[in-house]
Amino acid sequence: MKKNILVFVLLLVSVFTFAETPKTETVKIKTSAICEMCKERIEKKLAFTKGVSESNLNVESKDKVVTVTFNPKKTSVEKIKKAISAVGYDAEEVAADAKGYEKLPSCCKKGGSAH
Repeated sequence: MKKNILVFVLLLVSVFTFAETPKTETVKIKTSAICEMCKERIEKKLAFTKGVSESNLNVESKDKVVTVTFNPKKTSVEKIKKAISAVGYDAEEVAADAKGYEKLPSCCKKGGSAH
């Protein structure tokens, strides 16, 4: 009986010792967002993007930067930029997807005015 308990304890210790905690990275991406509606649209898209754990777009900043925390084993900076592009916004060097851009309200398009 003692041997079974000892084996169980050793197995339990090894599971906790070798279990990896997911490592995350954070990236800041300049966008073409304009207003709070843009913020909601981008953050919602990123919330449903595999590997992204958190996003926050600062529309008050001059550069409209979105800060994204993600698991690099599940996604990449390039995939995050493509997700932003898909909803109609530029994400640094990745231009806005034409179909996504057409769906934006006029106030959220380049040259639109912030609310």
